Amino acid sequence: MPPLRRTSLADQAADALLARLRSGEWSVGDRLPGETTLAPQLGVGRSTVREAIRRLAGIGVLSTRQGAGVFVTRVDAPSGLDTMLDGAAIDAVLEARIAVEVEAAALAARRRTEEDLDAIRAALAIRAAHRADLVRHVETDTDFHRAVIAAAHNPVLLEMFDGIAGHLRRAMIDMLRSRSDGFGGDGDQDSHAELLTAIERRDAAAAATLSREHLSGMLSDSRDD
Repeated sequence: MPPLRRTSLADQAADALLARLRSGEWSVGDRLPGETTLAPQLGVGRSTVREAIRRLAGIGVLSTRQGAGVFVTRVDAPSGLDTMLDGAAIDAVLEARIAVEVEAAALAARRRTEEDLDAIRAALAIRAAHRADLVRHVETDTDFHRAVIAAAHNPVLLEMFDGIAGHLRRAMIDMLRSRSDGFGGDGDQDSHAELLTAIERRDAAAAATLSREHLSGMLSDSRDD
């Protein structure tokens, strides 16, 4: 018998949205209701709805169009990616993050707009405010890295990240919970601020180096646990 897998609220919300899509409530090309409508319908918060949408966007079911909303792109979810990710070790996911995020950080330094910088700064501030709560720490940390990738203005890199983000959150939460020294908060806020500074200065080489060092450190920690 395969082991039971804990599912987060975001996973459950994504499953509920997918079930409604499959039931015919929305068709390909339809625009989904906003977060303020979906959240009470699903019985979760708006941040959970956003994560559920990101998860479905990552597997090609939904598409977010800036300034327009969230649209249905298909009503059936491919099972191969989810199955593969559910069985993947955190090392493999972190290695995939390195492949995506190091290049994205360099591109973000070259291509970022003032709006992108505002989004990264806001994500960094929110991250700093939730360092003592494990689950929120992982969620806000992921949001910060997503904001950096969005600033690269490469939709393929962003979709690749969104495709692994849900699994990454679960894996990171499980890893931090199982640490022998427990979860004592986050000690690398400064390194994230340095990445923001490199992007502000359009220093692509520094941004790539900082991203690689941070993620390689996480990979090393995961192998030590």
